[in-house]
Amino acid sequence: MAKQVLECSFCGRKKPETNLLIAGINAHVCDRCIEQAHGIVLEELKSGGNALKSSSDLILKKPKEIRAFLDQYVIGQDQTKKVMSVAVYNHYKRLMQLQHEEDVEIEKSNIIMVGQTGTGKTLVAKTIARMLEVPLAIVDATVLTEAGYVGEDVESILTRLLQAADYDLEKAERGIVFIDEIDKIARKSDNPSITRDVSGEGVQQALLKLLEGTVVNVPPKGGRKHPDQKFIEVNTKDILFIAGGAFDGIERIISKRLNRTAVGYSTSRNVDNIDKDNLLQYIIPKDIKHFGLIPEIIGRLPLLTHMDPLDRETLRAILTEPKNALIKQYKKLFAMDEVKFTIDDNALDYIVDKALEYKLGARGLRSLCEAILTDAMYDLPSSEEKELHVDVDYTRDALNKNLLKRLELAS
Repeated sequence: MAKQVLECSFCGRKKPETNLLIAGINAHVCDRCIEQAHGIVLEELKSGGNALKSSSDLILKKPKEIRAFLDQYVIGQDQTKKVMSVAVYNHYKRLMQLQHEEDVEIEKSNIIMVGQTGTGKTLVAKTIARMLEVPLAIVDATVLTEAGYVGEDVESILTRLLQAADYDLEKAERGIVFIDEIDKIARKSDNPSITRDVSGEGVQQALLKLLEGTVVNVPPKGGRKHPDQKFIEVNTKDILFIAGGAFDGIERIISKRLNRTAVGYSTSRNVDNIDKDNLLQYIIPKDIKHFGLIPEIIGRLPLLTHMDPLDRETLRAILTEPKNALIKQYKKLFAMDEVKFTIDDNALDYIVDKALEYKLGARGLRSLCEAILTDAMYDLPSSEEKELHVDVDYTRDALNKNLLKRLELAS
C-alpha cells in the first residue's frame, strides 16, 4: 500500500514543497497560506479599525482627565497643561459637532508655546497625541523655505502627517501638527532688504492658509513638486496646529515693555512684584510681534502659553516621578539583563546639581545618566554580577571620568 503524501488543504502543495505543514483535525495548512491569510487579516483589521476610528465617535476626555494624563508624563508646567487641555478638548468637541445641523460653526484654536529649550514643549504635544490616538507630525520650521527655493515647502508638513497616519486621509485630517522652532522663521529685520527673506517672512506667509484651513495639494512621498506627480488633497480645516519655540532673547522685549509701563508712583509697587527669573509668564502677542512673527500668523495662533524654566525640584522630580521617568527606564534596561539597579537619593541630588550648574535642562539629565552608567552597561551584561548600587561617590567618579572635564572646558 502506497504511503499517503500529505498536502495543504488550501493550496494543494505537497509536504515536500512546503517549509512547514501544520496539521488540524481533518485538514492541513502550509506556511505560505498562513502568511497570506495573516496579511489578509491585517488588511481587514486595518480598514475596519480605521473606519470605526475615522467616524465621529471619537473617544474624548474632559479637560481635567486630559490634565491628569499629562501629569503622568510631564512634571510642572501647570498653566500650559491647563491651556492645552482646554484647547484640545474644545478642538475635538468642534470635530464632533454635526456642522450641517448647527447654526454656529466653532473655529479652531491653534496654539503657540514659548519656552526655553528642554522645558517639555515637544513632550506635551507627544503626550496629547498618544492619549487621543491621533496621528502626530513633528516638523522643524528651520528647514522650510518659500516655494521654489532650496529647502522644504510648507506642504511637506502635511506629507509627514500623512505618513504618520499610514496615508489614511480621513485620519490625517483630524491629526495634530507640532511645528518646532517657530521662532527661527521670524522676520530678520523690519527694514526692507534687496534680498528676499525666503526662510523667514516668506515661510510665515506660506503658512497662513495652512493654519487657517484650506485644501492643499500634497506630494504623497514628499520631495519637490513636479507636473507629472499625483497629489493628495488634504483639507487642513480640522488639523490642530501647535507651534513651539524658544524665542531666545524675548525676555529682553518683555522686560523693556514692563519697565516702560512702570511710570509714576502708583505703578512702581507693581514692578517690585515681577518675577525676574520667569519673565515668560508675562508674555503677550505684542512681544512675539516685536520678536519677528507677522501679525497675520499671530492671529492664526490665538492661544499663547509659556513653559516655566525648570527649577531644582522639577528636575529632581523628572528623574523619578513620570510614568517614563529616566531612572525607571534604566531600571528596565538593567532588568533585561537580570541586574537589579538601585540609586541613592544623594546621587540623584548630585545629578540635578550638575544639570543646574552647567544649564543642561531636562535633556541634560539623560546625558549625565548615560555618562554615569555607560561603564556599568558595558561590563555587567558579560559578568556574573546581578546587582548595581549607585551612590554619590560612584556618581562623582563616573562623571569626572566621562563628562565633567569636557563640560568645564566648554563653559
